[in-house]
Amino acid sequence: MKSSENNVIYIDGANLHKGSLDLDREINYKKFAGWLRQKYNAQIIYLFIGLIPKYSKLYQNLQEYGFILIFKETIVSNNGKVKGNCDAELVLKVSSDFYENKVDNFIIVSGDGDFGCLVEFLINKNKNVLVLPPDEDKCSYLLRRTKAKITPLNHHYHKFSLDRKEKAPNKDESL
Repeated sequence: MKSSENNVIYIDGANLHKGSLDLDREINYKKFAGWLRQKYNAQIIYLFIGLIPKYSKLYQNLQEYGFILIFKETIVSNNGKVKGNCDAELVLKVSSDFYENKVDNFIIVSGDGDFGCLVEFLINKNKNVLVLPPDEDKCSYLLRRTKAKITPLNHHYHKFSLDRKEKAPNKDESL
């Protein structure tokens, strides 16, 4: 992706977090933001995440690292599980950016098949799309069958994360 182009990254925060944990990795979000900017010459990095008030310090840190946070209000189910799926917010933002012609290259960090139709739409409109699934083995077939370039993060975690068996140096830098 050329440095003169407007490259924007859209991160499904829950999918990234779960995918990295499934691989026993704990992401250092400060390093991750730096790696994304350097590797993909990202102009903007959106992070779609559920809003849980007790994590306000984490959100502040993420913003300082350069992420633009897009929140989804969360609810707590009867069994105490927090729910705040941000898929619709990510699709709406990508669609809005497409229609306003704000982006040359769309980079989507997720392995969630719910985004397959969005990726197909962008490709059919002659847009460049790169999908970065957090876990190669859990990248949905609905994404893999698109004509998008797919580059799993599996072989890159060592650049911006720790093995979960090790202790993170600053708990606020991991989610």
